Amino acid sequence: MTPSGPEPAPPGRTRRADAARNAALLLAAARELVAESGPEVALDEVARRAGVGNATLYRHFPTRADLLVAMYADEVAELCHQGADLPTGLSPADALFSWLDAFVVHVATKRPLALAATEGATGRRSALFDQWHTSIHTTASGLLRRAQDAGAVRPGLTVTDLLALAGGAALTATDVAHARRLTALLRGGLETGLETGD
Repeated sequence: MTPSGPEPAPPGRTRRADAARNAALLLAAARELVAESGPEVALDEVARRAGVGNATLYRHFPTRADLLVAMYADEVAELCHQGADLPTGLSPADALFSWLDAFVVHVATKRPLALAATEGATGRRSALFDQWHTSIHTTASGLLRRAQDAGAVRPGLTVTDLLALAGGAALTATDVAHARRLTALLRGGLETGLETGD
């Protein structure tokens, strides 16, 4: 009896895999193009860079806003993932301020994308920003609580205070390097100098 090769994947599974791959290609291409020329990039150019047809692009992302929303949602997910995936050897204070540095860079560089993604859709903008804010707030809250439990950060500091201070630094700084410097200075005012081990 001749041994048979591996059974082919069911057509539905193959289509889903192809769709996921095309969506990933489109998002990667869009990130490159937005980094090069800003959120007003032509959708046809995104399709060309991704190596897919326009029909595939519009099937996944019917409008520019849909594409930009997906891009920014990925950026928020990556920021929150960084908070959950910090090196285990970091002290609670180092973990908090390492992530806060990433948050400041995110705000300083991704705000135009977030605004472009929700432009012209007031109700949708509110819902999306609430969703993204909740994710970031949850990540920051866990890191702040751990630092406070270790006695490293002022006990009266709230996560709302922390994000407002860091966000303010990001939005008022002259560039990303300046925002990161302001955040480092902020750390000196928020730490107690009394950190204990876990």
